[in-house]
Amino acid sequence: MNNRILSLLLMLIIVLSCSKDEENILPESELSEYEINIIDYFKDIALGFEFGDASNVSRKWSTEIKVFIGGESSSELLTEFENIRTEINELATDGFKIMVVNDSLQSNYYIFFGAGTKYAEMFPNESNLVNSNLGLFYVNWNGQNQFYSGHMYVDIIRANSIEQKHLLREEFTQSLGLAKDSPLYLESIFQSARTTTTEYATIDKDLVRLLYHPDMGIGLNETQVDQVLTNILINE
Repeated sequence: MNNRILSLLLMLIIVLSCSKDEENILPESELSEYEINIIDYFKDIALGFEFGDASNVSRKWSTEIKVFIGGESSSELLTEFENIRTEINELATDGFKIMVVNDSLQSNYYIFFGAGTKYAEMFPNESNLVNSNLGLFYVNWNGQNQFYSGHMYVDIIRANSIEQKHLLREEFTQSLGLAKDSPLYLESIFQSARTTTTEYATIDKDLVRLLYHPDMGIGLNETQVDQVLTNILINE
């Protein structure tokens, strides 16, 4: 009788232990394969930068981006930027917005269309990069990892019209805090190989949407980002 009771107790402990383990892995098991891919891609793209030695944490704008457009902008590029701006504004749900201003003194972000050499004259820190890059972006952030200003350029001399649209979308989107490239998805605007993609892939839209989600924090490391994204995706 005692042995039987002992066996039953042992079985109960095992069952409870298994249930506890299942609870611990439940959030991950509720994610689809695509959602797991989103989290992995977000961590590849959104933590840190391609250049420099900045820490690998999440960063984003906590204020509106007020864009001033300078250089030799064409109606085609202005229309393209308006499309990009509209798409991003619709994806962001944390209050973030992009607007265009006509006075550079009112802006906190400058888009320059023109030769790389002209851009380098205005921003000498970029002079060693313009020869090998037809588009570049640069952002400043404070001690809380919040962006507060930035600038970018698209070389309209060396790049053709399709390449210009691609560079405008890629560099501006990376200025949001999705600053790295990856070889993983060929159709992605963040593809590290040279492409002429002029539309966001579905996973690109999800990255923008999740970065500018009300629950996504700033200054989060890889582990923290993983937890936050898991919770967001499970609760959607």
